[in-house]
Amino acid sequence: MVDNSTPHEAAGYDAEILRTVPFYRLFHTETIDLVRTLAPDVSVWLDTGCGTGCLAEQALPLLPRVIFLMADPAPAMLERARARLATFPPERVRFLGALATEELTGAVPEPPQVISAVQCHHYGGKAARKAATEVCFNLLGKGGLYVTFENIRPETERGIEIGLDRWLRFQAEAGRPTQKVEEHRARFDTSYLPITVAEHLELLRAVGFTVVEILWLSQMQAGFYAIK
Repeated sequence: MVDNSTPHEAAGYDAEILRTVPFYRLFHTETIDLVRTLAPDVSVWLDTGCGTGCLAEQALPLLPRVIFLMADPAPAMLERARARLATFPPERVRFLGALATEELTGAVPEPPQVISAVQCHHYGGKAARKAATEVCFNLLGKGGLYVTFENIRPETERGIEIGLDRWLRFQAEAGRPTQKVEEHRARFDTSYLPITVAEHLELLRAVGFTVVEILWLSQMQAGFYAIK
């Protein structure tokens, strides 16, 4: 049984995600670039659904004042993140525990100026996604920045078919076994529950963010940012 919500074991996650999601490295690159533009002096950054700590590893050297607060519902992911970030001073990386975003209320020791949620809020239904988004909004102070990336739903049934065909071809050409590729198609609307770009923007506005924008979009993934 896989030890987290993704189809990949935590031990092999970093290699497998690159063979599964097109342009995955850009999710972190774009997030960090946005933070360096809007909040270059950020002192507290909460990375919820932090996975193996790849985002924090890249951001820490570029933001000398930042303290990362790390949370993920999967203990195996947190174990990998602890090992990955062990070379950084412990005061710059604090682990909040095996917590989903919805469980973070009361668990965050100081208000973050930035919250990131990369590929972690599309596993529940719309109510769960809304609850997670509301928690992020409430944790941020005025002017705080929220960045999220998720798998998205194309606008039409034909668009879904085309998107999945492209996605599966990417995985096959990246060397994933045929069985794994087909299993991935079956995850759409079962293991993960994507919403459209328009629904993402509507949700961010509905919970109270005053600035809501698309950060990045390609194939069946998108990134969004919102300012409180």
